Amino acid sequence: MACWRKSRRACQSPKANDDWHNPRSVNDLRVGGRFSYRMEAKDGSMGFDFEGTYTNVVPNRLIEYILEDGRTVSINFEPVNSKIKIVETFDAEDANSAELQRQGWQSILNGFTLYVESRI
Repeated sequence: MACWRKSRRACQSPKANDDWHNPRSVNDLRVGGRFSYRMEAKDGSMGFDFEGTYTNVVPNRLIEYILEDGRTVSINFEPVNSKIKIVETFDAEDANSAELQRQGWQSILNGFTLYVESRI
């Protein structure tokens, strides 16, 4: 969980692929704390702010938050042998298919895994 907090602070994550980056990131990981990540295509063609408020934080176990549009997200950190399994559950939005959203969120988790494993 410390890597989760640290990587977001350093703007290494979240991003779905190398064509995107996070030029600005604010993360106050505590109940009632807010986060805001500016996500932009590196070519400047599009971008958006991903913002929300933490509703539940159990160190090394669970992070839950509510997004600005009312959707909720739950992230469980589950010990498995000597590793940590991250299970992220989210409410889908209406503009894109659920499968496209699942692929995007999974890409972000894959990038996070690469970030953490490269620092071990």
